[in-house]
Amino acid sequence: MSFTPMPTTTTRRLLPVTGRIARRTLLALAVLATTGSVATVLARGGGGQVKVPSTSADFLQPGTQPDPLNPAVSPMETATSCTYCHSGYGDQVAPYDTWATTMMAQAARDPIWHAAVSIANQDANIGGETCIRCHSPGGWLGGHSTNGNPADLVGEDLEGVNCNFCHRVVNPQLGANSAIAYPGDPANPDTPIISALVASGQLPTGNGNARYVVDPVSVRRGPFDDVPQNLHGFEARLITSPFHRMSEFCGTCHDVSNPLFSKTAKTGKTGEYALNALGAPHPTQNPQEMFPEQRTYSEWANSDFVNGVAYADHRFGGNDADGVVSSCQDCHMPKVIAGGCRFYEFGEPWFERTDMPQHSFAGANTWVVQAVRNGMLPDDADSIGLTQPAIDQASARVISMLQNGSDMTLTQLGSSVKVRVTNESGHKLPTGYPEGRRLWLNVKFTNAANKVIAERGAYDSSTASLVTADTKVYQAKAGITQAIAKVTGLPAGPSFHLALANKFYADNRIPPRGFTNAAYQAIGAAPVGYSYADGQHWDETLFDIPAGAVSATVTLYYQTTSREYIEFLRDTNTTNDTGLTAYNAWAATGKSAPVAMDSAVIALSAANPADLNSDGLVNASDLALLLNNWGGSGTGDINGSGAVDASDLALLLNAWS
Repeated sequence: MSFTPMPTTTTRRLLPVTGRIARRTLLALAVLATTGSVATVLARGGGGQVKVPSTSADFLQPGTQPDPLNPAVSPMETATSCTYCHSGYGDQVAPYDTWATTMMAQAARDPIWHAAVSIANQDANIGGETCIRCHSPGGWLGGHSTNGNPADLVGEDLEGVNCNFCHRVVNPQLGANSAIAYPGDPANPDTPIISALVASGQLPTGNGNARYVVDPVSVRRGPFDDVPQNLHGFEARLITSPFHRMSEFCGTCHDVSNPLFSKTAKTGKTGEYALNALGAPHPTQNPQEMFPEQRTYSEWANSDFVNGVAYADHRFGGNDADGVVSSCQDCHMPKVIAGGCRFYEFGEPWFERTDMPQHSFAGANTWVVQAVRNGMLPDDADSIGLTQPAIDQASARVISMLQNGSDMTLTQLGSSVKVRVTNESGHKLPTGYPEGRRLWLNVKFTNAANKVIAERGAYDSSTASLVTADTKVYQAKAGITQAIAKVTGLPAGPSFHLALANKFYADNRIPPRGFTNAAYQAIGAAPVGYSYADGQHWDETLFDIPAGAVSATVTLYYQTTSREYIEFLRDTNTTNDTGLTAYNAWAATGKSAPVAMDSAVIALSAANPADLNSDGLVNASDLALLLNNWGGSGTGDINGSGAVDASDLALLLNAWS
């Protein structure tokens, strides 16, 4: 179906309220009352949807808390203040220059995020507050997220996950990997910070959910211990932090759980999570007992990459000589030969490093950074580093990352083509929240005249429509159960309602090396409606070869944002125009054009008619099929005589593999 983008001036009207609203509201109140939830009249959304009456207490997470009135706590400093020393030198290696064109930098400007947060707030009262905690930590720490509305973010809040935030993050666990004492002070500088959180009961345990600990003073923390001179002033002293090289640092935000829900006795059997009693923090505050919205860090932590994986082709790791990758940073911040500061240009050789982490953070978002620039005045975009040449280079890094993330092999098995896709990444393929991200196999069969005679997994770029019925699509589908449907008035089943999802209905994404079913079940990331054996980090699909085909071209495609998801954001938003804005940005930026991760061609030979089960061999399995149909027709009738008899048996034995 084709959709025409709506003009940005269109005013969206709430759907009419039906006579069932009163009954739905009473039912929702009754259900919430049985869980001990607050007894308030629930807000009604479009089409009679009932909003879950959550409060800020429901989303409370341990870690550093907002304290905007405390003058002792330094606010986040703008990233542009870093440009004098960390921008404008080399070829896309200066930390600021590579960071500026990442999703980290644009996390709070992302139009998709703004649209999703609007719907999260429609679904659960101030549900967007926890979204802002990840996407604009400076805004959250500054107390600008109390309403869960990104429109309340100001100034440097829109810099997303900026330089000052990351380089003030503290390891929540004291020990060898926490900060190293700076000269003149033998004490661990993290001790008073951690002690204060212990005293207030806010020291985070477990990883994820943006449970970050932030130094209240604007220090500069990083992994190097050999910087001979601090150019940031006394208050911004340098502190060496081994934590900044650890995957646990990234796991702070790249494991996300919804604290509105908890595991129940049913979880192990049905995968269903229950809505908590509202008006209070999660009863255990254990992220592994909350609904597992995404488990990127935990997927890595339960893979072979924990101990390092070597790549002979050196596809990841940048300037690492051994080709071994063992942390998130090894792949997403590859080491380059560069200076960490522009003063290297002025003849200070100690600034040049062979292991300078490139702040490129290449991931799998193929179009949003471009959409952010398109939504700004060119001069404004250029002023923050969002130049078109820099975006083009960042886009090339993203595509390279995607293409390095998988391998594909093709094999003919009788009358079928077997496609094996191998996950070469350190987490599921694809990973992250199931917001329209997907992989699929496109197969084109051609005849002797090089004409395509059949296609599987066809994609129409003009409408962004994918034919899914005849191919393999790798994706996860979350949704709401009947219990949540009764509370909200929404239909049960798979959906894109992020704040309300309490069950995964499907997940066939390919796990990484070292996968085990038990470990992934424990972290809430087990396959759903699909199966992988322990240790399996690949998947295979068989495609029947049509008559007349002499070759097949197979392509593995990845898409960041599906048509189904973007239309959900556009059509479900009854609050503001962010859904429409996101849709228009998507349409104007190529509709999230698919990226070819792998492509291969296989020449096809005529199938052996004695290979009755099409496994590429003629053996006892085929003999059994023939004998089971002896005297009949069809299977086993190798010579096409209309009967399975001794002539067919002779042909099978002559073709025995």
